[in-house]
Amino acid sequence: MSTTRATAKDSEKRSAVHTLLRLWPYVRPVRARLFTAAFVAVLASCVGLVIPLVLKWMVDGPVADRDPAGVWLGALYLLLLGFTEALLFGLRRWLVARPLSHVEAEMRADLYRHLQRLPVAFHDRWPSGQLLSRGTTDLMLLRMFLAFPLTFLLVNGVTILVGVVIMLLQDWTLGLVILGPAAPVVITCVIFERRYAAVARRAQDQVGDLTTVVEESVLGIRIIKGFGRHRSQARAFRELSRTLRGTELHKARLLATIWGVIVTLPEVAIGAALVLGVVQVADGQLSAGTLVAFLSTALALRWPVDSIGFLLAMSQEAATATERYFEVMDAEPESPAAVPRTGSAETETETKDSGLRFHDVRFRYPDAPPGSPPVLDRVDLHIRPGESMALVGATGSGKTTLTALIPRLHELTSGRITLDGVDITHMSREELRAKVAVAFEEPTLFSASVGDNVLMGAGDTAGPAELERALAVAQADFVHALPQGTDTQVGEQGLSLSGGQRQRLALARAVVGRPRFLVLDDPLSALDVHTEAAVEAALRQVLADTTALIVAHRPSTVLLADRVALLSGGRVAAVGTHQELLRTNAEYAHLMAGTEEADR
Repeated sequence: MSTTRATAKDSEKRSAVHTLLRLWPYVRPVRARLFTAAFVAVLASCVGLVIPLVLKWMVDGPVADRDPAGVWLGALYLLLLGFTEALLFGLRRWLVARPLSHVEAEMRADLYRHLQRLPVAFHDRWPSGQLLSRGTTDLMLLRMFLAFPLTFLLVNGVTILVGVVIMLLQDWTLGLVILGPAAPVVITCVIFERRYAAVARRAQDQVGDLTTVVEESVLGIRIIKGFGRHRSQARAFRELSRTLRGTELHKARLLATIWGVIVTLPEVAIGAALVLGVVQVADGQLSAGTLVAFLSTALALRWPVDSIGFLLAMSQEAATATERYFEVMDAEPESPAAVPRTGSAETETETKDSGLRFHDVRFRYPDAPPGSPPVLDRVDLHIRPGESMALVGATGSGKTTLTALIPRLHELTSGRITLDGVDITHMSREELRAKVAVAFEEPTLFSASVGDNVLMGAGDTAGPAELERALAVAQADFVHALPQGTDTQVGEQGLSLSGGQRQRLALARAVVGRPRFLVLDDPLSALDVHTEAAVEAALRQVLADTTALIVAHRPSTVLLADRVALLSGGRVAAVGTHQELLRTNAEYAHLMAGTEEADR
């Protein structure tokens, strides 16, 4: 949430117009229809301003001359003008409906694609509800802005300008009376725009916070019910709702204030013009038709003037929605390209360092406080081709962070990691992640079938045979007992399955593509002893053909590996076989003794 607050402060320094101009790349492909729609709307509005001129002709002509035929002809003109105006406004709506749906869809698709390319560190900082609200509520506001306020700010501006010219031509003294409120209305709009922008931004951020709470409550419903925390969660939701309600009421008060000014002052001016015009008609200085035309034009301008308030409000909300959208789109994505290889020394290294190797690796999280110690410090480790190495260490020693560096979920602070002698930064991420498969301690499954979840770890050519092999390795034969077998939908986050079942499917996903390098972060922690033994037996066959790094806590998992590395305080403290480290390293022996007791 602190990220969104900081960006909100930055957004206050930019004008709404400057912000909204960033939408142009999305609007440009449909600009022809939007410009046509705007022209049609201006034309419709100008047709409406012809009606007072017809009224003037009728009053000063057929009505004054008591000519029924002329009155009927004037009525026909008015009917045709009204029908034409309605038809043109209908055409405008038809012109904008399809292209603006396309703009919204394109922006949402771009946002989704960009989110997939952003680094893990970005997603660690941003609440998911804030991202969801940008892809739903904010884009809806932008579509509404492009459909209505954007056009009618132009249309109403042209209408007011043409209407004022018509009134001045009818009678300049009455025209000046009508123009009297212009200065205070403009000043009010400037003040309103600045204040409303800040409140609109605050409201949209609060919608994101509220979305986060709802999402967390839905995903964590088992925890909430299990600990009886529904009342506290409901209280947190009510507090955020109350805060959002207060902000929305603040927006309503600001809008009511400007609307009161914009509506009252022009109405007073119209009343004054009416009194002055009646006096002029009585004195013979003005014809009755001219007064009717003048007042009809003034009344026709009531809607364009009255709408200024909420059009500005919708524009400000669209500007803040645009700002929030591009806060995400401006975030630097992971570069898919590889860093060019340089130097002969590196080429020589590539021939020597096969397998997986860490060269003086240091890592500190980007948002860590200045001066804080690195999570990993000068890590040197070599896993030879076809070798399996277990990574052991106390909680917080940096094991999971180390495994996340291999597929470049995080970028190194310094040092190098090589696969078969090639620096991982010299591979595209697509190439790297095709070589390295991962399974995390907390398995994530998607709202898809069992088969689709597992085959996500393989290429597009993987089929039923590869799926069955991976399920067998992971001892996930339970899927065949599900209602639709491997076609069974596992539901959101896979919560319809047990923790051990989810972990086995995640393991199957890691091995289905027969990767050259396998990274397993405590993949068997949720399994019972008997299932763990069966999985380990099958996993040994996989590990015989791959280079693997396995984060392990149980001695049984450690025994899967050829060698063991002890990570302590962000550094590799010792490397050797399980038996060697038991004899020579007190910290390792203590860790293994503790896990054996826990298993009992």
